[in-house]
Amino acid sequence: MEKFTKLTSTMLPLPQCDVDTDQIIPATYLKVTNKDGLAEGLFARWCYKPDGTFDPDFALNQPQYQSAQVLVAGDNFGTGSSREHAPWALLGRGFRVVVSTSFADIFRNNALKNGLLPVVVDEQTHQQLISLATEDPNSQIEIDLAEQSLKLPDDRIVTFPIDSFSKICLLEGVDQLGYLLNHEPEIAAYEENWVGDRFYERGLG
Repeated sequence: MEKFTKLTSTMLPLPQCDVDTDQIIPATYLKVTNKDGLAEGLFARWCYKPDGTFDPDFALNQPQYQSAQVLVAGDNFGTGSSREHAPWALLGRGFRVVVSTSFADIFRNNALKNGLLPVVVDEQTHQQLISLATEDPNSQIEIDLAEQSLKLPDDRIVTFPIDSFSKICLLEGVDQLGYLLNHEPEIAAYEENWVGDRFYERGLG
C-alpha cells in the first residue's frame, strides 16, 4: 500500500448523492480477484453510452479532469453492498482521496484498508469544492494527513476526522496485517512480559 502524507491535486466533481458500489463498479467487472484492469469499469454505466462509446458529457471522460487525484462526491457516497473492488477501481484510476459530506461505513472501511483516503467536510466546504472543480478544473487543494487538514485555493483550512489507527496505517503505507508485522518485536515483548507477570502472580516464579 502506498504511503499517504500530503497531496496537492486538482479535483473531479461528482455531485450525485447516494452513489452505491454497483454504480462505482458494476457487477460485470467483479469477475477478477485482483486489482488489474478494474479502472476500466469505474462508473461504467455513466462513462459509456448504450452503444459502448464514451459519453463526453461525463466528467471522468473529459480531458480537463484526467489528472485529478481527488474525487469530490455527493452525500452518502459508497452505499450498498460491501465491494472492495470499489476502492480498487478508484485507486486504479488514480484517485487518492474522495471528499464528501458523508460515506457509507462499509465503503469507508474498505477505502481506508486499501489506501484510499475518505475526507468528510461540511456542506459549505463541499459546495465550494464542487463549484471550484466545475468552474475552474485547474484549481487545486492540498490534503495534509498528518495535520488532518484540507487547504483550499483561498487559503482557508478545514480539518477532517480520521481514527488514529487508520491514520497511522496510511502514513506508514501498510494495511492492518502489515502494521502488526512491523510491530512484531513490540508485540512479542509485551506477550513475554504479560506471561511472566501472570506466572509470578500465581506464585510459580
